[in-house]
Amino acid sequence: MRRRLPGPAGGRRAGGTKAVYVTVNGCRLFVDIEGAKLVPDGTVMREKPTLLLLHGGPAFDHSMYKPAFSRLADIAQIVYYDHRANGRSDDGPIGSWTLGQWGDDVKGLCEVLGIEKPVVLGTSFGGFVAQAYATRHPGHAGKLILMNTAARLDLETSMFALHRGGGSRARSVTDRLWMGLNPAAVLDYLAMRELLYYAFPAADDPEENCRAVVRQSVLFYFSGPGGEHWRMDYREDLARVTCPTLVIGAEDDHITPIEQSVELVECLPPGLGRLERLAGAGHPIYRERPEETFALLREFLLT
Repeated sequence: MRRRLPGPAGGRRAGGTKAVYVTVNGCRLFVDIEGAKLVPDGTVMREKPTLLLLHGGPAFDHSMYKPAFSRLADIAQIVYYDHRANGRSDDGPIGSWTLGQWGDDVKGLCEVLGIEKPVVLGTSFGGFVAQAYATRHPGHAGKLILMNTAARLDLETSMFALHRGGGSRARSVTDRLWMGLNPAAVLDYLAMRELLYYAFPAADDPEENCRAVVRQSVLFYFSGPGGEHWRMDYREDLARVTCPTLVIGAEDDHITPIEQSVELVECLPPGLGRLERLAGAGHPIYRERPEETFALLREFLLT
């Protein structure tokens, strides 16, 4: 089911500008690019790194990164896109709604757009996709950034954090969600978004939620009973990562607890992984600790 909420629809952005679609591995993906790749710098044209953003979900879209990530447009060309079967992108065959395919789409999108050595950033589910990409195509990325994510579904750790953060009501809602994913359980869960996702509920942005294009069918396929979410485990595969990797975790993240960020870094090859832990922040970290988060991203992009 595709739920269109107030905002651009039908493949058009604000102001009537037609959206950009590119075909990647046989599926049309929505893409938006912010900033130039080459900029004048004295007597030369300086090349900026390309930052490719993989959004969370599944079921949501790239709009969660706007306008926050525009603050990096002075040092990077930013590429936003919606994963297949998410947001404004086409579905493709239902059997292609897998982390392997989503990871292959990252490489395929770079090939179509002519992007070499991208800096790939994934948050939450986007971090799962980033790991699929980096482990299936080692050597392709220039750098990797994994925020508020995990190498596997550690349900015991996640449920403990959710219960700790949200109390008895959160326990009831989350237990019902994971016992059997269904539309009613998802709505109850989303109604508690402020409590479950944020250390400071005021960080939630209702207008952002309204701008998103929500596709629940892919959520049920990926995270429902028997879905790949329950089986994913990149702990051994992460040994194949070949690029510098920044992992940013939040001490008060109830969705992907900080223990999962620690585990992720420990699975990377020696010398490639760097863990940054920020206190007083939840999921996603860039909303509650923007100054610290974007300072880390800026430094990583420039080195």
